[in-house]
This record gives sequence, C-alpha cells and structure tokens, in this order.
Amino acid sequence: MSIQSSHIFVNLPVKDLERSKAFFEEVGFEFEEEMTDQNAACMIIGPTIYVMLLTEDYFKSFSKREIADTSKSSEVITAISATSKAEVDELVSNAFKAGGQKANEKMDDEYMYVWSFKDLDGHMWEVLYMPGEEAE
Repeated sequence: MSIQSSHIFVNLPVKDLERSKAFFEEVGFEFEEEMTDQNAACMIIGPTIYVMLLTEDYFKSFSKREIADTSKSSEVITAISATSKAEVDELVSNAFKAGGQKANEKMDDEYMYVWSFKDLDGHMWEVLYMPGEEAE
C-alpha cells in the first residue's frame, strides 16, 4: 500500500505570533483567516501546503519534548519551490528586508538554484527552483 496525503501542515513554534505573521506577510505569504487565532496562524504555501505558526505555549501542548533552540541547532529545514530564479531571489530578498537572516550562500548548478534564509525565530527556509520541472 502506498500512502498519498492530500495536504501537508508544517508546525513551527514562534515567540511572537503577530511579529511572525507580519514578517511572512512582508515576505509575500498570505494566511487562512479561518484557521488563525491568538495561538496559531495558518500560512498558505501552496494549494494544499500550509505552515502553522504556533505560539510556543500552544506548540508545547502538542509535544512533551523541548522546543529546539534554533540559535544552537536546527530542527528542520523547510524547502519550498519557486517558479523561476527571479522568484527565488525576490522571496529571499523580501525575507532579508523583513528582518530575516542569511542562512547559506546561493547554489546554482544544472539541477537547481537554491537560496536560503532564517526567519525571526531562527527556522531555516530554502527556496529552490528546478529548471527541469518545466518539461514535466
């Protein structure tokens, strides 16, 4: 049996929900208001892909484990695709303008173009463009 999920929800803890929402809105993302309240904000990445920004206290209600200290370790790298190199550059540049930090240098090879940033809570995001996808 092969499992095929129709949606993905990535859950990330944030220190200040309103500040994180403002950051990601400046980057260019929108939020699903019906799934957003004082504890969580549902950020739309794609038609069936979402990132739930959860206040740290609310996040802790889902796990008994400690929240990773992103200044010392990485808990996840969230990679999202873009439709062009220009879109990669725009999204990451917007993140820097909004207060995001540099994560890694750009990588440009025959398979993909990738640039990354850390958000206000230190979560690492990679934005990538794969030229071969147009032919598929």
